[in-house]
Amino acid sequence: QVQLVTSAGGWVQPGGSLRLSCEASGRASSRYSMAWFRQVAGKEREFVAAIRGGDGHTNYANSAKGRFTISRNNAKTTVYLQMNGLNAEDTAVYYCAATSRNPILSYMSDEQAYDFWGQETQVTVSS
Repeated sequence: QVQLVTSAGGWVQPGGSLRLSCEASGRASSRYSMAWFRQVAGKEREFVAAIRGGDGHTNYANSAKGRFTISRNNAKTTVYLQMNGLNAEDTAVYYCAATSRNPILSYMSDEQAYDFWGQETQVTVSS
């Protein structure tokens, strides 16, 4: 079993930056693949970014490319989502997810690939 603890989100003005973190604890958590998803009220949860445990390969949603960066600490127990150039469309509840598997590239964006989920954290972008 893996526990995921997500940092608090927050409010930021358009064009601003915010960094989310998600700490994994539990057996073999350092080898887990981890991802970020987000959900806007009334819409389905959508993929944001992922990092594969085995080789560190990253994958991003088109909306995140060039603005967001997913990374992890040396111990590979904490994953970060650095979000730059935020806009109102990034306002959502964000979730961290993890799996002990190493999904293929095309599957990294599928929430079905992940077995463990952290608590939601709200990110609000507005002036």
